[in-house]
Amino acid sequence: MKHFYTLTTFLSLFFLTFLQIGLVKLYAQSEPFNCSYNAYLFQYNDIYAIDLASGSSYLVKENIIENSINGAAYNSADGFIWGYVSGNPKTIVRIGENFETDLYTIPEIPVTNNNYVGDIDLFGQYYFRAGGSTYHHVDLNPDSPNYLQYVGSSSLSQSINIHDWAFNAADNMLYSVEKKTNNLYRIDVETGNVENLGVVPILAGNNYTYGAVYFDVDGNFYVSANQTGTVYIIRQVQNIVSGIMDSNVFAFGPASASNDGARCPSAPVPQEDCLNGLDDDGDGLTDCDDPSCSGVAACPVIQLASSGNDGGLESNDRLANLISKRNYQRAKTNYRFDALAAKKVKKNKNYLRKGMFAPNAIELNALVPLGIIGESSTIESAPEDLLDLTNASDIYAVDYLNGSETMSALMVIKTEEQVYEHSKFICDRFLGAQLLSVSTLQLREHNFIKSIIKQADGATEFALSFSARLNEQNQFVVESHWNIDAYAPNTAFYNFQIWSNSVDDLLKLADEILNLLESNAPIVDYTTSAPPPVFVKSARYERGAVHMNVVNNNRTEYIRLEGGIKRSETSQAEMVGLQSPLDGYIDTVAVETGNIFDFGFRISNDNGDTPDDLFVADAPWGLDDSQAGTQVNGYEIIASEEAYFGQGYPVERNVNLVATTDTYVGVYRALSPRFAPVDLSTYDNLVFSAAGTGTLEIQLIKGNGETYSHEVALSATKEAFYLESSLFTNISGNSTDFANLKVIQFNMKSTSGDMEEKQLQLSAVEFTNEDKPAAFIDEDLTRSIVSPNPVTTETTLYFYDEVAGEYTLELFDISGRVIGSHTNHGVVKQGQNTIKISRKGLDSGLYFYRLESSSKRIWSGRILVK
Repeated sequence: MKHFYTLTTFLSLFFLTFLQIGLVKLYAQSEPFNCSYNAYLFQYNDIYAIDLASGSSYLVKENIIENSINGAAYNSADGFIWGYVSGNPKTIVRIGENFETDLYTIPEIPVTNNNYVGDIDLFGQYYFRAGGSTYHHVDLNPDSPNYLQYVGSSSLSQSINIHDWAFNAADNMLYSVEKKTNNLYRIDVETGNVENLGVVPILAGNNYTYGAVYFDVDGNFYVSANQTGTVYIIRQVQNIVSGIMDSNVFAFGPASASNDGARCPSAPVPQEDCLNGLDDDGDGLTDCDDPSCSGVAACPVIQLASSGNDGGLESNDRLANLISKRNYQRAKTNYRFDALAAKKVKKNKNYLRKGMFAPNAIELNALVPLGIIGESSTIESAPEDLLDLTNASDIYAVDYLNGSETMSALMVIKTEEQVYEHSKFICDRFLGAQLLSVSTLQLREHNFIKSIIKQADGATEFALSFSARLNEQNQFVVESHWNIDAYAPNTAFYNFQIWSNSVDDLLKLADEILNLLESNAPIVDYTTSAPPPVFVKSARYERGAVHMNVVNNNRTEYIRLEGGIKRSETSQAEMVGLQSPLDGYIDTVAVETGNIFDFGFRISNDNGDTPDDLFVADAPWGLDDSQAGTQVNGYEIIASEEAYFGQGYPVERNVNLVATTDTYVGVYRALSPRFAPVDLSTYDNLVFSAAGTGTLEIQLIKGNGETYSHEVALSATKEAFYLESSLFTNISGNSTDFANLKVIQFNMKSTSGDMEEKQLQLSAVEFTNEDKPAAFIDEDLTRSIVSPNPVTTETTLYFYDEVAGEYTLELFDISGRVIGSHTNHGVVKQGQNTIKISRKGLDSGLYFYRLESSSKRIWSGRILVK
């Protein structure tokens, strides 16, 4: 079975295709792909474009023909993609760049089962097969006299269990990876010889179907696992000898079934340099964040740090204050989950035992997989402070440990009337995490949504959420959706949230949960939906704007934001609708919202795909009225109306509080939404304005739980306080700085021990390096003062403004001409302001100044220069 083409012939044809691409129209109007960088994934009769560097995919053609396509391959001889038409055993299809198709019937092709494995060599020769050892050959070189003719069949030297193969442009040999054994094979189609190159190290122990494989110009072999969507790389397979190979995870893409891959083998795939601090491959991930850097250079293999005890908060505005109280109590007591003291979970004789429970009354610990992922131990880690906060009626959580390190975590939550309202991928982003990837993994031939989350502490987690409900026949229906409102309403659910340092362990745990459910009642249906192709990687609120990094997998041109904004913790939500354009795969979007507390919104894209949901918020104010005998008569958080123009660190929003207490009552403010410590050591002073009754204690709660405090006396007239960090001391009398701050607390105490009424008006809180200004030199606050005047070398202009903003100062000579060198712009703060005016070259004489602030106030006067 010889075909008479040399490598020189191939190169001539290859470059001729590139030089004459505008002239090539072979038997149809469709154009060739011209060796596109994309890989193409065929799933049934749909085609997805795959970016191997990021694993991202988007649908490029739906229902391209009536039947499914398999054995898909790029033809270097004509630039088209070809494939075998399932259900029509003698027909192949040619696909152009515009996804127009031409069908060709070749009567000599033997009638076999579906030929699901196929690729085309560098000379346009198509080799395809079904199971067994027989493979077939069709000539697809348009310059060959045998074009579109069946050449014959041959046999492999051994039967191998493979689901796709691909030609390597470096040696024109076929390569494939076998299911279960994970052996890499090199196949010579001229002789049928199959060479076993050994087990691929990164795949060892897997039991996946590798239904789509691809090459790049350097001979790097990319292997995609159907069940998880993980893309693995085996580098320069043409150079492998003695079973020594370089393999790693490369990207995390979508799971797929009945699939096949096609890609030009002479196109490069961008590679990430793991040390240079740049996003070299354009996937939005830099250095160690890129999966291809796992275990490379200084990048660790993915590790997991978070416990089930840290999870479970609901991600909706309704519970913001309750969540704040929970986090405040943990911060105040410096709560830490003690894994060493936690109860260990052991498998018993009732594990997977059928009929142990009624389907609607399963004990949650009976739905916990054990002994599935090679864990050294499993411990209980249920966050007991969630039941009073959420719509859960019961919660059970475990951590799976490898030694003392958490490798996976699981929360099982029962709800009575609707699905659990917490979405890990919403809540974790709210708490500062990044959503690196959203795709699918496959369970029981159904796609479930998986996400990859990088926590604020650097831990990377693979996460999966799904829920199970009972139908009228007491049988389970399993649902997996991105949006909470896509789940069935008005029904009880068993809810599962899994996160792991391994996508393989994630799949194993999820599959075992399904087994555990089935031991109590059959699963009769799966209801799933697609993940959002356009999603927010990370978001934060800062100084009047929501800043988002948006991943745009389907190349949408704009996004719509619809949701509710709350200006403060105690105000009502106002509904808003906004729109923003998108540019490229990764785009940074800033949405001007003005000063807010939180914004819960849905992000829709112009293609109508699954939307993303997000909740962003500033760090919260909260009320500490926990003491018996304390009664709150009035509590209001007031939105900051003006933009902050200072050089410090603003603590937005103001507080009014009226209460009676015989101990204390207070308000607190976290420094970050997740109550994580913030380093403010570069600032010297804590500044605020306050009025009220009695003594106000200001506490600083540090990240290690230590508390430092200072007291000031309040009066009925609002006063500005400037407190240096050294004024704050702990119980031992030691002072501190503003490093590692979690919470600021403002307490009003009963000095008599009897019921006392307390009032507090607190505003303009900030950390700053500015010192307290001297008293204003004139009682008339509408005037501006220049002193000294006359001026020798320098003078100071004093003015008072009730509104923060900006100013413009102009200087004129006696003829009214503006002296441009003395025009000055700067920041106005609320209260007294000063501007230094230097003589710098002014001749002796009389000058005039005009000062205007952004509040539209104007001051003017004379300056005499000696």
